[in-house]
Amino acid sequence: MTTTTLFYYPGNASMAPHIVLEEIGEPFELMLVDRTQGVHKSAEYLRMNPNGLIPVLIDGDLTLYEAAAICLHLADTHPASSLAAALGTPQRAEFYKWLMWLTNTLQTALIAYFYPERWVDVDNASGAQQVKAHAEAKVVALLDQLEAQLQASRGPWLLGAPYTLLDAYAFMLCRWTRGFSKPARERPLIGAWLQRMLARPAVQRMIETERLVEPLV
Repeated sequence: MTTTTLFYYPGNASMAPHIVLEEIGEPFELMLVDRTQGVHKSAEYLRMNPNGLIPVLIDGDLTLYEAAAICLHLADTHPASSLAAALGTPQRAEFYKWLMWLTNTLQTALIAYFYPERWVDVDNASGAQQVKAHAEAKVVALLDQLEAQLQASRGPWLLGAPYTLLDAYAFMLCRWTRGFSKPARERPLIGAWLQRMLARPAVQRMIETERLVEPLV
């Protein structure tokens, strides 16, 4: 029997794959990577992911990193879960577009917000603060784009009627804005969508397992 293990840390980029695994409903294991102790930079972990980032998925003989790639792999290997549109269809193309947007555009801006010191010289506190401010402004504009997509799709999910892994991924990223001056939850359509996400049993199980605390979004 194939063993599936997700290396995670609560609230990190492992959240979307964790939700996807809960949605699929097949047995899996969770392995905590305590980033407060630098475990994600240990030699053992770096052998799995040389970037020293969370998450990593072990699926039988496969070792996979990058959260979006993990989510897509899980959807493709569990087609009965219907977490991605059928291959070769216009719906799949739209699905790819939004997955790339989430990970390459919105998530990238969020990383710049949370780690602005990576983009300036050492001890350049004012420069880091400027990067953070610009990143937050970028994220706010991108959330407006997400709000527009929910309006265009007419919900209840990001692509309309079908629930897909995009909803799990977008939920994770929207949660990361909960401390912003204008968080995702304050937009009417995103706010209602977040409540629908919170009501999903798979999301509730993830929250309980990761012991997340309020505010959840």
